[in-house]
Amino acid sequence: MKHITKLLAGAAVATMVSFGAHAQEVTLTVHHFLGPKAPAQSKMIEPWAKKIEEESNGRIKFEIFPSMSLGGNPPELYRQVRDGVADIVWTLPGYTPGVFPRIEVFELPGVHLGDARATNLAMWDLKDEFAEDLKDVHTLAVHVHAGQAIHLTNKEVRTVDDVKGLKLRTPTRTGSWVIESWGAEPVGMPVPALPQALSLGVVDGGLVPFEVVPPLKLAELISYSVEGEGANSRFGTSTFLFAMNKERYESLPDDLKEIIDRNSGRDFAAEIGDVFNNVEEVGKKMINEGKGQVVQLTAAEKATFDDASASVVDRWIEESKSNGIDGAKLVADAKAAVLAHTAK
Repeated sequence: MKHITKLLAGAAVATMVSFGAHAQEVTLTVHHFLGPKAPAQSKMIEPWAKKIEEESNGRIKFEIFPSMSLGGNPPELYRQVRDGVADIVWTLPGYTPGVFPRIEVFELPGVHLGDARATNLAMWDLKDEFAEDLKDVHTLAVHVHAGQAIHLTNKEVRTVDDVKGLKLRTPTRTGSWVIESWGAEPVGMPVPALPQALSLGVVDGGLVPFEVVPPLKLAELISYSVEGEGANSRFGTSTFLFAMNKERYESLPDDLKEIIDRNSGRDFAAEIGDVFNNVEEVGKKMINEGKGQVVQLTAAEKATFDDASASVVDRWIEESKSNGIDGAKLVADAKAAVLAHTAK
């Protein structure tokens, strides 16, 4: 009897060892539009991937493809993850206008107050209100960067009148509306195209955060970088989507899905906010130590821009009606949520 028990126990151990050896292992591709040294990869994607690899004991592995190295252009990233060309992408909803009519509320003037962590937490609070925008992918995080500054090759600006007639790069259609409200000309392009556009004089400047100054080497091209003081110091922000192909996610064993879920969502969004808040000073320092300077507008000077762009919110609310969206409520909810998470 003891001999039979011993044999059965040995068989059980062998079965468990065999199961562990054949436990499903997966390799997930991650595709994005910036270079490998950009904070989005080095400070967000890579640490996130490493943590999941460790928690899964190596059963999940990641292959990260920066700079569109899997092919295509930045506006194609959302379709790539939706259709399974890439397992995971990091992209801007604004690159595919009309697909995310609710999320872009956080890009509107007066919603984002300059703190990426606060706005990211607000987005999490309102996730049910824009769930329809994300129904075709598995969302890992939605977030913003710290906010747009106006970066210019030659002209220093102090009031909205100073930008009239200038050509300014914009990442999104809401950014285009803001630039138009200032009397300037919006030029849409993905951010990797900005350095060449600046050097060739295609644009006079652009709306980008200081975060991209190091990876795009903008300090070599920019003479003036303009922001306001204190809260609401920036000129809106851009929303970002970190998403996984829905079928690929659903195909994973439950324990691996649980690891991904544990490293997604609210806490991850807060961490991303800290990353993008903290990298701004590096970019500012590079501007000041290069050929340019960071210009901080007074409250009165900044107000000339804000007053001009206030009409953008009304325009967005009116357009939302055609999509069956209560834009006024969404704007009010977004502002309240951001304010609730903003340090007093």
